[in-house]
Amino acid sequence: MNKKIFENKRTNETCIKIEHPSGLDIYVKPMENYASAYALFGTKYGSINNRFKTDDEADFITVPDGIAHYLEHKLFENEDCDAFARFAKTGASANAYTSFDRTCYLFSAADNIYESLEILLDFVQAPYFTAETVAKEQGIIGQEIRMYNDDPTWAVVFNMLKSVYHNHPVRIDIAGTVESIAEITPELLYKCYNAFYNLNNMVLSIAGNVDPERVIEICDKILKPTPDKGLKSEALPEPLDVVQKEIEVTSEVSIPLFNIGFKAVPEEGVKGLKAETETNLLLSLLAGPTSTLFESLYAEGLINSTFSTEVFSGPGYFTSIMGGESRNPKEVQKRINAAINDAQQNGMDMTEFESVKKAFYGGLIRDLNKAESYASNMIVSAFDGVSPYDAIEIIAQITPADIEARLKRQFDTEKSAISIVNPKVK
Repeated sequence: MNKKIFENKRTNETCIKIEHPSGLDIYVKPMENYASAYALFGTKYGSINNRFKTDDEADFITVPDGIAHYLEHKLFENEDCDAFARFAKTGASANAYTSFDRTCYLFSAADNIYESLEILLDFVQAPYFTAETVAKEQGIIGQEIRMYNDDPTWAVVFNMLKSVYHNHPVRIDIAGTVESIAEITPELLYKCYNAFYNLNNMVLSIAGNVDPERVIEICDKILKPTPDKGLKSEALPEPLDVVQKEIEVTSEVSIPLFNIGFKAVPEEGVKGLKAETETNLLLSLLAGPTSTLFESLYAEGLINSTFSTEVFSGPGYFTSIMGGESRNPKEVQKRINAAINDAQQNGMDMTEFESVKKAFYGGLIRDLNKAESYASNMIVSAFDGVSPYDAIEIIAQITPADIEARLKRQFDTEKSAISIVNPKVK
């Protein structure tokens, strides 16, 4: 069993990584004077992993969209009871989520922390799927999908992604479609489970009132060595251009909603984290609440307080997004494109650079005092192939020149698309 101490001298923070004999990587952060604990047990398996193979298969197989999310729902049930009932007895609050590139099961607890950890490790490793329970879940998740399909805030995002990406499965709703989940069978669920819920593809992360040795004892008790099956996941090749420049639909909204996405070449590991961090800082300087662009658009009534920016990135995809409400979304897009082109030719206004950088850095430091944020950061960093403290070092070292270079490299107005949800005409 190998142990590694991650240390950040800038903040004097440390956390522990344990390479368990079972194949599982374990991240532990004991936090002094902390009464509760937060734990995540996750697999590097999300909605985009719909095409994969292991050493047991000769060729890649493609499974129905939404199966990762479906599997997350079903894993809480077993033959005797569900995991929520077990957590209720320890007083822990449990949940789970599926994203585009990972699935995590979690709990928070102030008492019976180690008993709750045993439950977490146990139920995630005990799949139970039957034709009857699978059919029942199809109805439940089908209703969930229909509800999201009727949500204009959901539609404006996924219409943008479908306009930006030709082939990458990030263009498809995490839950799939009513048609795709109808194809899910117990056999397919077990195939996906056995491929992605291999301990060599998983991470346990826990922070707060925890003793690393007790965590190891429980893992020794619950986890059995698992052979690495050589899992490989791939997506179809993705062109550099966008599918279409704009898409408009109507829905029950009072003011048009819009999302503008700028497609860029994705990077991985530390380079990917650096690209995401620099782009977030860039978006704040370019179109954040203190920027000249935001103030002018707001003063003219073209945007309101719902306007925001974000970086949407992961394995094989990277999109910078700006969006909100506007009575004239295309004029907003025109002004944003003009601001980008001007900044690329004449340089960005760096007046707010230091204050924006300090705000981002301060947010990372504040998260070090929250068990939930600490544990979440450790597991996301593990899946992304970076250290838990790399983001702190990256933000501390960013310069105005880095932002200028990122703007020229990451933003091409010809590789962008706008999604608009207009009010229905009465």
